[in-house]
Amino acid sequence: MTRPQFVDHLVWRVRDLSQTEKFYAALLGTPDHRAKDSIMYQVGDTRLFFTRCQGQASGTYDKEKVGLNHFALGVRTQEDLTKIETQLDAAGIAHSGIKLDSYGGTPFLWMDDPDGLRVEFYLRPG
Repeated sequence: MTRPQFVDHLVWRVRDLSQTEKFYAALLGTPDHRAKDSIMYQVGDTRLFFTRCQGQASGTYDKEKVGLNHFALGVRTQEDLTKIETQLDAAGIAHSGIKLDSYGGTPFLWMDDPDGLRVEFYLRPG
């Protein structure tokens, strides 16, 4: 069986592109691409696209219902995870603080984006 070698891109529809850009800029820096109705960040081999929703939103996001629960961005060192925590604090973004997951005791932290989507930073050493 031939398997894919990477995730090429993920796309989210968002309510307010300027709020989304402000939030993700604190996590990922300046967008790698910006257009009238979208922004894109390059994370490793994966591109993350955020596009303005053209219609009305169908309610609030609920990570516990069918669909995406969260997505996690990886870091390789505890120092990097601590630096991200500091960046979030400086940007005024509420987050969980560094915690240990219940599966293997791995450090991580999470926050919710402006549309309620859960975003994690997860330590996975090289």
